[in-house]
Amino acid sequence: MSEAQAHEPGPKHPYHLVDPSPWPLVGAAAAGTMAVGAVLYMHEITGWLLPIGALLVALTMVLWWRDVVREATFQHLHTPIVQLGLRYGMILFIASEVMFFAAFFWAFFDASLFPKEAVDFQWPPPGVEPFHPFDLPFLNTLILLLSGCTVTWAHHALQHGDQKNTVRGLALTILLGIFFTSVQAYEYGHASFGFTDGIYSSTFFMATGFHGFHVIIGTIFLIVCLFRAMKGHFKPDHHFGFEAAAWYWHFVDVVWLFLFCCVYWWGYGTAGG
Repeated sequence: MSEAQAHEPGPKHPYHLVDPSPWPLVGAAAAGTMAVGAVLYMHEITGWLLPIGALLVALTMVLWWRDVVREATFQHLHTPIVQLGLRYGMILFIASEVMFFAAFFWAFFDASLFPKEAVDFQWPPPGVEPFHPFDLPFLNTLILLLSGCTVTWAHHALQHGDQKNTVRGLALTILLGIFFTSVQAYEYGHASFGFTDGIYSSTFFMATGFHGFHVIIGTIFLIVCLFRAMKGHFKPDHHFGFEAAAWYWHFVDVVWLFLFCCVYWWGYGTAGG
């Protein structure tokens, strides 16, 4: 073996033995602080703990991601076998997210297909005016479908070593994600019902709000990928960080299609709209 090969960066075996890290423990403490702060804020006890917890969570995310980027890009620790494990992990994570949304859809269909006495056996309940599906919801559907195209364009460009179009596709996807969130916030601000106004509003805001939270997380994910793409971290044959973000974004797209068809379109049709 030559001297250059002996000093070549990367592991001497195909597996990644992770160095001791403080971030799982710090992250758990930060998330617990934020959760307790949220409960205290919602019960109007105190409001100072929630922003502290959120700041700690954000700081943990930045520092933990920094370490993972170092391992993947500069220390060459993400070998093909390690990347395979990461792919399985991301698939299982998305599958767990599917279960979350399945629970919300179950609650919505249980309440809508079998309306109880509490809502006068009507769906939507009396006094609830649902959103017209082909107004803002349809606009948001077009936005997300277009964003799915732009992130696919970016991925295709990356696979062909085209950094310029990779950056362009990611930037457009991020802008569309921000636009989607803005339209959703505007829609919420003009809703004729509030979160605590009954089963319709609860299931509506839980399903669409949880999806909106995923859009925000996915947008942050893509912003990180954008900065990494601009720095040349991704290679045509080594870019799982980008792939994971793209998978997550497509998952968000698919969930929204179900929300649009079931909650907005079908739900509006049951109101006789």
